Amino acid sequence: MQYKNFTLDKFQEDAIASIDKNHSVIVSAPTGSGKTLIADYIINRDIAERKKVIYTAPIKALSNQKYKEFIHQYGLEQIGILTGDVSINPTAPVIVMTTEIYRNMIMVNDPLVQEVSYIIFDEIHYISDIERGHIWEESIIFSPEHIRFLCLSATIPNAEEFAEWISTVKKHPVDVVRHNVRPVPLTHLFFDLETGIAPIEDLRNHNIPEERPRRGRKGRFEDKKPGPTHLDLLRELSDLGDLPCLYFVFSRAATQIKAEQLAKVANFLSPSEQRTVLEHVREHLDRSDPQIKAFKTTKMLREALSKGVGFHHGGLLPQLKEIVEHLFGEGLIKVLYTTETFAVGINMPAKAVCFDSLEKYDGITFRHLQSKEYFQLAGRAGRRGIDKTGKAISLVNVQRADSHKILNIIKAESEPLISQFRLGYNTVLNLIYGYSERQIDIVLASNFGLFQKYGKAVFTGEKHLPMKAVFAKKKKMLAKMGYVDNEGQLTEKGQFARSVFRDELLVTELFYDGIGRETSEFKTLLAVAAVCYEPRRADEFLKGRSGDAFDLIHQLKKHEYLGKHMKMNYIILLAPFLQKWYEGCNFLELMKCTNLAEGDVIKFFRQMIDLMSQVKHASHDDQLRDKMDKISDRLNRELVEVVFE
Repeated sequence: MQYKNFTLDKFQEDAIASIDKNHSVIVSAPTGSGKTLIADYIINRDIAERKKVIYTAPIKALSNQKYKEFIHQYGLEQIGILTGDVSINPTAPVIVMTTEIYRNMIMVNDPLVQEVSYIIFDEIHYISDIERGHIWEESIIFSPEHIRFLCLSATIPNAEEFAEWISTVKKHPVDVVRHNVRPVPLTHLFFDLETGIAPIEDLRNHNIPEERPRRGRKGRFEDKKPGPTHLDLLRELSDLGDLPCLYFVFSRAATQIKAEQLAKVANFLSPSEQRTVLEHVREHLDRSDPQIKAFKTTKMLREALSKGVGFHHGGLLPQLKEIVEHLFGEGLIKVLYTTETFAVGINMPAKAVCFDSLEKYDGITFRHLQSKEYFQLAGRAGRRGIDKTGKAISLVNVQRADSHKILNIIKAESEPLISQFRLGYNTVLNLIYGYSERQIDIVLASNFGLFQKYGKAVFTGEKHLPMKAVFAKKKKMLAKMGYVDNEGQLTEKGQFARSVFRDELLVTELFYDGIGRETSEFKTLLAVAAVCYEPRRADEFLKGRSGDAFDLIHQLKKHEYLGKHMKMNYIILLAPFLQKWYEGCNFLELMKCTNLAEGDVIKFFRQMIDLMSQVKHASHDDQLRDKMDKISDRLNRELVEVVFE
């Protein structure tokens, strides 16, 4: 079968045949094998038939990339994007959004959803994510019956079980299409100073000392024997002609440090290539706010790029990400240090992929990568039609490496999808609002976890009773707090809370009839910031004392719920920083008041704008709505001056 000048593989033909029968489809195929061409078929067909399609992605970076790709393919008027902080052309035939936005739309019965034919879940394996997986599960459970799903992922060993669950819950056919052949075969290697680059299976030949170096408090080994460095590995890769490469580092700061180190000792570009790079950087920055040129990150990146070295992570400003992605796509970056977010859906393959470590800090401790995580990153190795094989090379110190664990990581790409369903207060509120008792029972029995345990038998007998008990407990709590009346229906306060999609009880207690309505604009901003702030271990902010912060904390402590659940230390931490911005300093001056990356400050501002938008839409209080508008407008002006996408 030919489609858009491509000769389709059999798995693509099979998936398209299922779509033409109006079935849902789960496509399990290796990275780079052409899964997105199936999504393209749906979009192309349904635009012609005047139907709507939603394309969801797990991260905003991928949403933004897909939005730009689709505009290039289908035209500006055909594509929209919704990511909470960005809303462009929301009534377009094709709307790109994060999965959270889709879930929230169906929970409040957004009329737009009724016009959708297919929803495309890119990277559906995120349903196994401990923190966010329940969003994917609820998105499927609560989708209207007429909607069909295209679920895309790398290898899913229990795809048939997943398909049977969707078919059972949504009552329509769900087909599984598998493709196990990687377009460019993947070779797994390791690098050590003693061995050089060698097959990773050779780790078996290295004996691990009986007394392995012990780990310190932070989980890292405390031995002092020097191991291989990124410079050692890249020197050898360059000599072998195995560039360009993606070099994965599980630390934003480390991507920049390592790029700076390499750029000081190596130059991978010819004089003409250097001129091309610097001209592109200059032209791109000339279209941006002049402040951006003065950022330390910008100067560091420009210097590295002039040597064919780059870095990319979630804390970069969008303009800088665009520069890096363009130059890497043009082959003008030979070594790109990046965090794992670069590997999610972004089609930027390289000749080789390097791992600075096969361990990562997951917020609690250091652990080895899971197979799914490893293959998600390693799958970027090998350019289709260019390379005969892709090389995935791990930096390893054989004196301390746990060869058994490392070999298990690369042994199999398959890790089954696992339910992470949990019953949040927003879900409980929306069930009370829009569902009968019988319908609630069905929903509570519909989660993937119960299906994995009981199969279709979950809908018979009382298998869902533990989940029903959780629901009853949360409903009782909501009644006690005034969200549910004596008749079991939502009060006005409950209606407010069901339209808030993060920290719903905290936000409602703040803004429904409480402190947030009565305080000044700045104290309101402080309260919003304390809810939105996501701390990292090394975060630093301008120090100082704020009378507004202490006044706000004094008010909050009087409130039974807020006194226990608000992060008072966040208010103290953020107040001097936000006061500086509130008094009118520009973005460049603001960045001197924190060690956060520029992109992280932008993200923080956008999260605050998004939350204030939720409060505005939930509330009927004109005074509160007006206050949210004023603060959001000020934050938005800052973003418009510094960032455009």
